[in-house]
Amino acid sequence: MDVTDFPDDLVRMQADWNATYAALAAPHRRDTTALRRRLLRLSVRLWWHPYWETVPSVPVARFELRQLARARGVVQAA
Repeated sequence: MDVTDFPDDLVRMQADWNATYAALAAPHRRDTTALRRRLLRLSVRLWWHPYWETVPSVPVARFELRQLARARGVVQAA
């Protein structure tokens, strides 16, 4: 299954989640509380996004969304 019709807001949200997670994993951060709260908010928004009601295999689609967001993040960083 190749799910490439993700809404732009969902892909951006996943990319933001990835960036927040990476920032939280960085050593010697002082703003971890704010980052944890942001990660939690993004997680809830990702989990309950209306798009998930339209796909036949949600676990596969969630995996492909994470892959797509990572790939776009790598391309934008280059």
